[in-house]
Amino acid sequence: MKKVLLQLSIFVFTITLSAQTNYDKGMQKAFQLWGQNKTQEASQLFERISKAEKENWLPVYYAATIEILGTFGMKDEVKLNSKLTKAQAFLDTAESILPNNPEVIITQALLNTAYINFDAQKYGMTLSGKNMALYEKALQLAPNNPRVVLAKAEWDMGSARFFGKSTKPYCNQVQKAITLFEKEKDLPKYYPSKGLERAKKILAQCEKE
Repeated sequence: MKKVLLQLSIFVFTITLSAQTNYDKGMQKAFQLWGQNKTQEASQLFERISKAEKENWLPVYYAATIEILGTFGMKDEVKLNSKLTKAQAFLDTAESILPNNPEVIITQALLNTAYINFDAQKYGMTLSGKNMALYEKALQLAPNNPRVVLAKAEWDMGSARFFGKSTKPYCNQVQKAITLFEKEKDLPKYYPSKGLERAKKILAQCEKE
């Protein structure tokens, strides 16, 4: 009986290890494709991974992020709506897996910003207020998350520029984000971590304005 249980345990462990390996291989491949600017392939792979990892918010989060980033600079509203509608579905799934996740919240704000960036007159009035609320919520949930601090600072700076005001009052928040990025350690595997280099560039530009 003990031998049977031991064999069963080894079998279950082997299956689990195999699944983890497949997940790792898939995630690494998706990031590789993204790094090669093969964004469609990367998004599709993240989506496929998410269907196998139904309790993991990371693959679907990255699929949403790629779709959102791909809309900046677009001139075709039909294509923009198609990509952002798809991204919204991904974010809704991520939110259902892990509610009140600050990483998802600021990505929702980024999606809203994509609409505003496309047509501020059409989308600004309805989405600007929502973004302010999203950033405040994310900051309350994770005041020391560098991506949250930087995202809110960027939003505030963009708003200041839009209304012809100085961005200097928000430079200290960008500096705070840099400090938090440099202190951030031991993140879970594949957890969002990017932003330090962007923060440094924003700070350098901020000091010139």
